[in-house]
Amino acid sequence: MNKAFKYILSGMMLASVSCSKDFLDEKPVSFLSSSNGLVTYADFNAAVNDLYRVVRMEFYTRDENYPFDYLYSTDLVFDGQPNTRRHTNLVATFAPSGGNNVPLTHWSTLYKIVAQANTIISRTPGASLTDAQKTLLIAKAKFFRAFGYRTLGYLFGGVPLSLEDVTTPKTDYVRATRAEVYAQCIADLKDAVAGLPAINTVLDGEISAQAAGHLLAEVYLAAGENQNAVDAATAVISNANVGLMKNRFGTGANNAAGNVYWDLFQPGNQNRKSGNTEGLWVIQMETDIPGGSAVSTAQAGSYLLERHHAPYVGSLLSNGRNPFLWPVSNSSGGRGIGWAVSTKHFSDDIWQSDFNNDIRNANINFVRVFTANNPASPLNGQPINTSAPPPGITVPSRGFYAYQAKSTTPGQHPANLIQNATTGLLKATAGGTYTDQYMFRLAETYLIRAEAYMKLNQPGNAVLDLNAVRSRSNATGVQEAAVNIDYILDERMRELGVEEKRMLTLTRLGLRYDRVKRFNPYYSDITTTYNLWPIPADEIERNKDAVLDQNDGYN
Repeated sequence: MNKAFKYILSGMMLASVSCSKDFLDEKPVSFLSSSNGLVTYADFNAAVNDLYRVVRMEFYTRDENYPFDYLYSTDLVFDGQPNTRRHTNLVATFAPSGGNNVPLTHWSTLYKIVAQANTIISRTPGASLTDAQKTLLIAKAKFFRAFGYRTLGYLFGGVPLSLEDVTTPKTDYVRATRAEVYAQCIADLKDAVAGLPAINTVLDGEISAQAAGHLLAEVYLAAGENQNAVDAATAVISNANVGLMKNRFGTGANNAAGNVYWDLFQPGNQNRKSGNTEGLWVIQMETDIPGGSAVSTAQAGSYLLERHHAPYVGSLLSNGRNPFLWPVSNSSGGRGIGWAVSTKHFSDDIWQSDFNNDIRNANINFVRVFTANNPASPLNGQPINTSAPPPGITVPSRGFYAYQAKSTTPGQHPANLIQNATTGLLKATAGGTYTDQYMFRLAETYLIRAEAYMKLNQPGNAVLDLNAVRSRSNATGVQEAAVNIDYILDERMRELGVEEKRMLTLTRLGLRYDRVKRFNPYYSDITTTYNLWPIPADEIERNKDAVLDQNDGYN
């Protein structure tokens, strides 16, 4: 037995025998609490850093399920493992209570972001800090508060607005209108733009004035303030420190099979130190580094996009043999298990006019042709195309479909995940996407401005922005007559794909029902109710001193 433990135990026994009345009385000499935890500049920075952690957890690393609520049941992908995965039944998945607690889980985390930001904003003015430190801290906290409320507003509509540090229980919240939520986000983001440093002066992964400007343009769009959206986006696009990447760069730039779009997603290429001027806010995923979240020894802590979106080729049989070894670190999808299957609209329809020209659709980026690599299969070494699969293989199915290579790292998995260096066979702990992730990218800023121009009935200007993005990818320029919201949403698919939090885009626009109904027949139970998520029943029930109204269509 550990000596220290024996001494502690002996002391407890003696105290018990003596029957001292104050044996159980707590008399702490000092302790860390909400009242004394934010004193120094380092304390406040630690609180800001935790906001980055919570954002990364919410959108990328919490587990193998919740981050992908922003991807499933949209027009982008459908569930490849029906009846066992949670997005099979929308009624159950998005129930106000019970089930998988999807609404409550995200509501709680997003309000955690808001609450932590409020604490920083409320306590910074009275702290012993310089004026410059106070300005910077409040700008950072207002960015995160706006980011949290923007996401809540898109998903749930009007939600309670709380702008103070809440230190006692409160059970009388009421919903603000969606317009009021957006107005608060805009006010916070204007302050963030003014108070945050320029993107070329911050560390990798840090927010900047340009990241705040991008988000401000998006929220202006949501609020229907289209000219303000144009102006905010223009301030970002015209900044000398940012620009679309048009030439090969960074890791893999010498790979003749690649292209500049492919370069954007190679390990190490997302941050400015690689020469990348397109990433506006990049979520850091440092594998096997303390605090970096991603690990090569387990799936937990990693962003499991490979696991979801890459096909489960290990399940295939053709003429009695699997044409593929699995899981292998190559373009067949690493250790993908085929949960997020591309819709036909995503993998086929949106590319028809430029199938062979658009480099975003090149096989290295959107994989449709797989090379069989199982020596025991008669198909070994042969290309297998999703458009004409061999006998026994169905497309689309969980095992075989076209997918975006940005969801994995072919040939570049961490060394600790390689089980066999000769074949590239991966260990069972694989399934993560071991690259930093774009939360905001400049190409999207152009698409935001194009949407604003379209809504201002300025199709000529919208065309200029759309073609700025398309020309980088060698895609044919769009004509004014084709520009509408469907075209812009399709262009977002082509440019962003599984990188985008598609749920937020569709709920922002109120078009989740419309797009899913037309382009994702898998979700046959979609109704207009799902243009918003339900207010969690737990929140309604605990708010006993006021009425927290439920969204229409939910019980």
